[in-house]
Amino acid sequence: MKPKTYLPEFNNARRIVWLSLGAFAMFFLLLARLWYLQEVQADQLLDQSENNRLRFVPVAAPRGAILDRNGKVLVSNTPSFSVSVIPQDVKNKEQLIDNLARYLNLDRKEILDKWSKGQGRAKYYPLVVASGITRDQMEFLEENRLSLSGVNIEMKPIRQYANGDLAAHLLGYIGEISENELTSDRYKEYNAGDYVGKSGIERAWENYLHGSDGGRQIEVDARGRFLRTVEETDSSVGNSVVLTVDLDMQKVAEQALGDQAGAAVAMDVNTGEILAFASSPDFDPTLFAGRMPPDKWKEYLEDKRRPLENKALRGMYPPGSTFKIITAIAGLEEGLIDQHTSVECPGYYKFGNSTFKCWEKKGHGHVELRRALRESCDVYFYKLAERLGVDRIAKYAKRFGLGAPLGVGLDQEKGGIIPTSEWKLKRFGKKWYQGETLSVGIGQGYVLTTPLQLASMIATVANEGTIYRPHLVKKIVDFDGKVLKEFTPEVIGKTGLHPETYKLVKEGLFAVVNEPHGTGGMARLAEVKVAGKTGSSQVVKLRDSKGDVPYQFRDHALFVAFAPYEKPEVAVAVIVEHGEHGGSAAAPVAGRIMRSYFEGKGLIKKPVPKAPPKTEEEGEGAPVLQGAPAAPGQKPAPAPGPPAVQPPAATLPKQQ
Repeated sequence: MKPKTYLPEFNNARRIVWLSLGAFAMFFLLLARLWYLQEVQADQLLDQSENNRLRFVPVAAPRGAILDRNGKVLVSNTPSFSVSVIPQDVKNKEQLIDNLARYLNLDRKEILDKWSKGQGRAKYYPLVVASGITRDQMEFLEENRLSLSGVNIEMKPIRQYANGDLAAHLLGYIGEISENELTSDRYKEYNAGDYVGKSGIERAWENYLHGSDGGRQIEVDARGRFLRTVEETDSSVGNSVVLTVDLDMQKVAEQALGDQAGAAVAMDVNTGEILAFASSPDFDPTLFAGRMPPDKWKEYLEDKRRPLENKALRGMYPPGSTFKIITAIAGLEEGLIDQHTSVECPGYYKFGNSTFKCWEKKGHGHVELRRALRESCDVYFYKLAERLGVDRIAKYAKRFGLGAPLGVGLDQEKGGIIPTSEWKLKRFGKKWYQGETLSVGIGQGYVLTTPLQLASMIATVANEGTIYRPHLVKKIVDFDGKVLKEFTPEVIGKTGLHPETYKLVKEGLFAVVNEPHGTGGMARLAEVKVAGKTGSSQVVKLRDSKGDVPYQFRDHALFVAFAPYEKPEVAVAVIVEHGEHGGSAAAPVAGRIMRSYFEGKGLIKKPVPKAPPKTEEEGEGAPVLQGAPAAPGQKPAPAPGPPAVQPPAATLPKQQ
């Protein structure tokens, strides 16, 4: 007989053992996971749980104010509304973006771009998708809140420019922080949607103006609806920046330039403080804080007068005859001329096969230094430049800080060009020709300067040799008025010239404004003695069929000056693009700026506006007086009265 077997019972026992082991293993893993979650990850999970219940809502800090030297407000703050989204509360992202684009009249791609800035951040953190919405848009969003889950409306302070577009290039503008800025160390404490300075003072002094953001910790329900405020941290207002600029002088400078393209800079000759810093035409800085209208942006870009360029800082122009000051100084210092050295000017100078013309076609006749400066004789300076050579001229130009940025404290300052024989060889791989030196001697050719540099140059002549760093900020004060930082004059160089050199040159500059046939008579003031130099810099030799020069090819007009002559206080440099003649286009602008300075000092009485003639129906409307304050967003009306005492018409030269 065969033995009995128990194979089925044995197999069942094995199954029970393996199932028991599997169950024990699963139970062990479950216990291990519970231990890991409760012991190792307890704090992290608690934070996540709290974040689902508690939200942090940032509160933007108001930026500090920008004031003029006398405490007048130039830039302050005003409330603005923005739309933010909490991604965690959004049920349908695509639908929400479509709704916001339709309700706010925005490009869908624009909202997506802003949404992408928040990638990598906590989903409960608010993400700004639209700024500067109108009150009507805000009310419409509130009415449709049920279909806009996750959407919040926040109030953020934005900039308010007390005088409209006045000093727009100097003050600059703010805008929403970019992705590149968010990743830089300079903005590591900032959040998406924050406003930062983009240009001018707003950008240069961002660290002081920005302040410290605050916030509110709020409790929400499962649907993300607000329940209560748990904790609140106040924001800290940014510090205020007090400029060296005088608001009244700035207004006059911009009024005097009017619609002409150009720039004007006024500075204290004994400190380097900039009193006026105008660039024309200007722009509306408020447009950059929100959504720039496409038609306005196109208008700015297509305007040939370049309204977005800070011409006082970055405009590089041939200095024209204002550079004759440097050529004269070089000739005196090198012993090549004195006050009696004279030349004969027949109206031209032949050099090799070329003929270099004087602006006075008939010639000036017998000319010495004083008359050469007074009447801006080109032939005198052609001959002097030939004897000096380009390298010696450059040596003295650089002693006055020309050819390099002065470090005024604003971004993208240009340094101009002071050519040398070595410079041309490096730049173009060609040697310097002597004929090119003649053009340099009268501020043409390769020579380029900025209005800021010309103001510094004439200020250095006025104080006889001390180069101060031009600066725009007087002090930084906190919200309580405590001075945190104060800026004192900084000497960045000394020219080291003989006093006699300055004496002779300044006598010539006095003659330019105050003597018959002087080219700068339009800047003359009856109460204060002014000294200066006119200039016209050639743009291109081109005339139309009638012999006229189209506007864009006309010469630039320049004028530099200082006053009072006996004890200088203020220096001014003006350039009017395509203004042709410095004496008739730029000198009157400088005259008005200097008049404003001395009116502020009480040395010149302000003209009293004449009462308007009575009408038949008085009381129908208040008359608008010249010089009256402008409405918000508009330039002030021109000041009344002539700015300077003009010489008789017969004594005004045709050119320069």
